[in-house]
Amino acid sequence: MTITAGQVKELRELTGAGMMDCKKALTEVGGDLEAARELLRKSGQALANKKAGRIAAEGMIAHLVSEQGDAAVIVEVNCETDFVAKDASFVAFVEQVCRVALQHQPDDVAALMGLDSPAGGTLESERQELVAKIGEKIDVRRFSLIRPQGRLGSYLHGARIGVLVDVTGDDSGELSKDMAMHIAAANPQCVSADDVPADVLEKERKFLTEQAAQEGKPAEIVAKMVEGRLRKFLGEITLEGQAFVKDPDIKVGKLLKDRGAKVCSFVRLEVGEGI
Repeated sequence: MTITAGQVKELRELTGAGMMDCKKALTEVGGDLEAARELLRKSGQALANKKAGRIAAEGMIAHLVSEQGDAAVIVEVNCETDFVAKDASFVAFVEQVCRVALQHQPDDVAALMGLDSPAGGTLESERQELVAKIGEKIDVRRFSLIRPQGRLGSYLHGARIGVLVDVTGDDSGELSKDMAMHIAAANPQCVSADDVPADVLEKERKFLTEQAAQEGKPAEIVAKMVEGRLRKFLGEITLEGQAFVKDPDIKVGKLLKDRGAKVCSFVRLEVGEGI
């Protein structure tokens, strides 16, 4: 049978697939629009599986805060090239992931991808269709939810770094925004020294001890050198120990104390981090 340009156009609008792919699908199923759409879904899944082994280290960070300000979500969705990261369909998918994650607040990515998408089907089927349309591996890598005890601060550095931070004692919202910007720039690992995992601390202490011992100092001097360098290390990796980026003469911990504020928690995501 003859497949009309109108049929191809309609299927393309429904699926986002290429025109030749749409025509081929319609031809295979005798012009049945729904059957062609399902066929493209299946081929999209096959393509997604085929591309699963590729490395996707580009992508986008996005966040969404509830209207009441009582919850927020931040997500990382990866693709293979920065060109695709700017594609309108990719950006729309990331925004859809944010909305569904915030609405349902699932426990993990697997649960998130199994949730229904407003576009029809699940987020996973929508991802597979997008892979078929764009031709790159696309991966919803991670997300975090925050239910703030105080004021929620958020910041995006382009689409590559995103931060959510929960600050108590901040009525204006200015401090929480400053904290989010600082965290984006300075990349602290923990809020305070008390939050640094014991194994991380022990590993650094061992390294510093071995380093100081090579300098040929007496044992008691080595011990003092190690403690001094350990304090410097903690100052570099903890939010409270870092110099405030907008005023390096003051530590973040002192700034918070002077304002009667406290950072309860934060999440910082950066595209491709650790891949």
